[in-house]
Amino acid sequence: MAKDEQAPAEQPEGGGSKKKLFIIIGAAVAVAVVLAVVFMVMGKGDKKAANKEGAEATTEAKAEGGAHGAPAKAEGGAPGAAVGAANIFPLEPFIVNIYDGQELRYLKVKVELEMAGAGVKAELDSRLAPIRDAVLVLLSTKTLQDIQDIQGKNQLKDEILASINKIIPPGKIAKIYFTDFVVQ
Repeated sequence: MAKDEQAPAEQPEGGGSKKKLFIIIGAAVAVAVVLAVVFMVMGKGDKKAANKEGAEATTEAKAEGGAHGAPAKAEGGAPGAAVGAANIFPLEPFIVNIYDGQELRYLKVKVELEMAGAGVKAELDSRLAPIRDAVLVLLSTKTLQDIQDIQGKNQLKDEILASINKIIPPGKIAKIYFTDFVVQ
């Protein structure tokens, strides 16, 4: 009887020690994962800082001498002020169905607008829905054959610019950029 009383008392302890062992191992793995994530984030932060410093040096070089030897000008036309990413207005990606002659396909396009000046941003923000609508309707009319080569893509840029110029006064958008263009 003494063995019967001791055996049940020992089993929970043995099971409990296994549970403790699993908890300790789990905690150690969790700490290792957290440390790995912290080191990855810190490592990427250093790369971003290095890239930012390189970009600032490039911007300063352009501000001093301009691109290709021409002096850089900002919105007001002042020499020495670089035109940067502040004049780019990104639109949310467009996803539309297009027809390729046999079946429907998806077209995903990310469009970014280069503004003629920084003051255009407020106007674009206020007219965003009509701009997106115009681009969406235009993209929906295209077929795969219309956009599969570089000439078709350049023509599409011109058509997007013309559509936007119907909504806001012409000349406020300098260029259209495709930063993502996928047909599936």
